[in-house]
Amino acid sequence: MMPRPSWQQEGQDPDYRFTLANERTFLAWIRTALALLAGGVLLHQFAVGLEPRVVLVIVAVGLGLVSTALSVVAYTRWRANEIAMRHGRPLPYGWALPVLTATSLLTAAVLTVVLIVS
Repeated sequence: MMPRPSWQQEGQDPDYRFTLANERTFLAWIRTALALLAGGVLLHQFAVGLEPRVVLVIVAVGLGLVSTALSVVAYTRWRANEIAMRHGRPLPYGWALPVLTATSLLTAAVLTVVLIVS
């Protein structure tokens, strides 16, 4: 069994329902990261008939990078929420939602233009 991190020994243990809800949220962020990665792989491997190819490769790589960043954000967000709950503080603001929204909007716009041009 792995030793508990030092931050998990601070404050009071939150109600297990809140801890489990925080974990479910973490897993939802990870599923979103995996979906973005799958979308990037799909574009790179199966959208061979669309042009310009370089744009599709850039979008695919971009989705992979966003997926990587989102995985890191998922963990740091989960940890920050756990620490806040342990100390009875409000949950921290998450900047990831606006960034993820902007990324989705930009990706959809670029792919729409590529589909119209092809």
